[in-house]
Amino acid sequence: MRLQGNKILITGATAGIGEALLNKFLSLDNQIIAVGRNAQKLKELAQKDERIIPLECDISKAEDLDQLIMFVEQKHPDTNILINNAGIQYNYHFVKEPLLLHKIEHEISVNFLAPLKLIALLLPMLESNENSAIVNVSSGLGLVPKRQAPVYCGTKAGIHIFSKALRYQLEHTKVYEIIPPLVDTQMTAGRGKDKITPVQLVDEFMIAFRKDKYEVSIGKVKLLKFINRLWPALADKIMKKGGEK
Repeated sequence: MRLQGNKILITGATAGIGEALLNKFLSLDNQIIAVGRNAQKLKELAQKDERIIPLECDISKAEDLDQLIMFVEQKHPDTNILINNAGIQYNYHFVKEPLLLHKIEHEISVNFLAPLKLIALLLPMLESNENSAIVNVSSGLGLVPKRQAPVYCGTKAGIHIFSKALRYQLEHTKVYEIIPPLVDTQMTAGRGKDKITPVQLVDEFMIAFRKDKYEVSIGKVKLLKFINRLWPALADKIMKKGGEK
């Protein structure tokens, strides 16, 4: 991949992995369409650098997605990279959770349906542009789940398999997948230990991105995949109680 001179749409761009990706791609002289729900943070980002194009959007809402697609198609048809980074994780037990249906629907909408819809709607534009790519952020929990977050794990497993299958279909637009370990973000506050920083994740991803390595296992996920391949029962035991105190 060519790492400079792109126009890149990043969901969840106001914090965590998304903000680290934004900063890294800015340092490489790219334009960024920064998508997020935090209007104040988007305003601050736009004031920091004129190459940042802010767009307030809740990707779990169909009307917001429609406005996002229209905005990009009409004003930024030269967008050539889509990074599906936004995600949400709830930790709960199916028998004990009073807001079960709301949480199920929200996680599936943000983590799975929205990325697929964005890809489906933006793919004709991406296919018409040079150096085009889709980057989906999944999780090590999509490979080996933990018991506290069954829906989150299921959505990330779906993104993992979807990314692989879509890669088989597309010849012009490249499909990448970032498979992170536990990352120190707002979403993981109070969960687990030995986290990597978003900057560490992005630095490792960029090496693979430059070399067109499409499935990018970050940090300890490499070891997890190795254990899961040889001793799946051990991998399950290690990950089952992940994040529990």
